[in-house]
Amino acid sequence: MKRAWLALPCILAAAFAAQAAEYTRLLPEHSRIAFVSRQMGVPVEGEFRRYSAELRFDPARPEAARAVIEIDLASVDAGPREVNEELLGRNWFHVRQHPAARFESASVRSLGGGRYEVRGPLTLKGRTREAVAAFSFRPQGRHGVFEGGFALKRLDFGIGEGPWGDTGTVADEVQVRFRFVAEPAGKP
Repeated sequence: MKRAWLALPCILAAAFAAQAAEYTRLLPEHSRIAFVSRQMGVPVEGEFRRYSAELRFDPARPEAARAVIEIDLASVDAGPREVNEELLGRNWFHVRQHPAARFESASVRSLGGGRYEVRGPLTLKGRTREAVAAFSFRPQGRHGVFEGGFALKRLDFGIGEGPWGDTGTVADEVQVRFRFVAEPAGKP
């Protein structure tokens, strides 16, 4: 019994150290960036299959966090090949001229209970607007899991121009959801 009490401080210290780690390495194979738009009132789901992220997040110091996320817009998958090809064109993402979207955090603040808010400029199709996303963070084994989302107005970025600019056909608001799994600094 005495040995159990002696081991308790070591277990608590290890648990605190695991939670206080700084997460820096994105694991794309366990992560996802998805979106839901509405066309004639019907949800249309999609995702981006290629992206990169520079992360620095310590749950003990969220105000020092940093994130830079770049999305390869040509990796969009919203279902049928014809839909994906349309999304790559001039009226939508215009990937020949604007191949990537980029978000860079300007601030992160704790909302309490493992919830946070990140703000920063989002550049998409050559236009930059402030984005605000709420997310949760939880340690999971040796990984950290970030889950959250935000709404964006597609017309603010010139997405869905021409005949697609009618919000009665395609809603202006698009819900973006993300799940990032990351490892602490120094992990292979």
